[in-house]
Amino acid sequence: MSFSFKQSGLATCMNVTNSGFHKRLISTICSRSSFSPCLNLQNPERRNLSVSKPLHISSIEKINEKKLVFECKAFEADKSQPIEVEVKSEAAKRLKIGIYFATWWALNVVFNIYNKKVLNAYPYPWLTSTLSLACGSLMMLISWATRIAETPKTDFEFWKTLFPVAVAHTIGHVAATVSMSKVAVSFTHIIKSGEPAFSVLVSRFLLGETFPPSVYLSLVPIIGGCALAAVTELNFNMTGFMGAMISNFAFVLRNIFSKKGMKGKSVSGMNYYACLSLLSLLILTPFAVAVEGPQMWAAGWQKALSEIGPQFIWWVAAQSIFYHLYNQVSYMSLDEISPLTFSVGNTMKRISVIVSSIIIFHTPVQPINALGAAIAILGTFLYSQAKA
Repeated sequence: MSFSFKQSGLATCMNVTNSGFHKRLISTICSRSSFSPCLNLQNPERRNLSVSKPLHISSIEKINEKKLVFECKAFEADKSQPIEVEVKSEAAKRLKIGIYFATWWALNVVFNIYNKKVLNAYPYPWLTSTLSLACGSLMMLISWATRIAETPKTDFEFWKTLFPVAVAHTIGHVAATVSMSKVAVSFTHIIKSGEPAFSVLVSRFLLGETFPPSVYLSLVPIIGGCALAAVTELNFNMTGFMGAMISNFAFVLRNIFSKKGMKGKSVSGMNYYACLSLLSLLILTPFAVAVEGPQMWAAGWQKALSEIGPQFIWWVAAQSIFYHLYNQVSYMSLDEISPLTFSVGNTMKRISVIVSSIIIFHTPVQPINALGAAIAILGTFLYSQAKA
């Protein structure tokens, strides 16, 4: 049996006083499995019946023998338990985002380790950045060709919207790689933990968004902690410091433009980043050739192979593959959350990167330097609470 209501609900009650209709109703219930009658309720304002969605009758109970009043309990076919389904859906979404974040952070740690190993032996950040984008682009082209991943449906307007995102991504990627070629991984990520401050400032002055005072106050320990860590850094280098700062600004712009570009698009987060990698590769390649050049690359490659051995090739391949994978997962996360939440997750990720890099590379850390990093991370936590 089926009715149809315009509005969803767990139960619907109807008082039927017409004995003739009651007889026809009982007769129909006994003889047919479904019906869709047109009811004329006495109160026209409460007339909510339509044919938009099927409404299943679960029980009919006699309430009053004398007045022949019946209570009809019903539920929509597609929303028989909306409260429970909504709760489960929210829990599943949180679990999904949690898995994305954990995978994103783990892949990022592996990338940073191999990326630093490559840059220590082969200090050519422009080529290293280009290889990372080229590897990811090749992986996605193969996935599309073999139909492992669905080929995105794009048009000229899509690529036009993607272009500023690709420019910001290219600048941020190269700037971060240049920074890590000059300073310790931990120092680069301590400076990059100030990304929420850039996110708030960019959102405020470029997008006109306003935030409560608690959000602005939470930026004080972030900025102060980063400054303290930078001043007390043993291997401080201005090029490395500026590279991390430029990367912060560029990646905040990338995240904001990406979120806007992904709205209303049928392209998934995974394919969106794949298209971003392809466009960024086209933008970066000529600049990499102009800044470093094939002759420097060839000489440096031979030197690295002679010093490290064949495993150097694996280092290059690993840093390129894991760079694409961690960014791909991060964009799958960005598909589900806001740019500011993304920035917070990106900052919390740096804790694992900083700790793991200090352990693996035996980076010397002064107590005051560690205090600055801790203050910056605490500021990030306070920022996330203020935003919530």
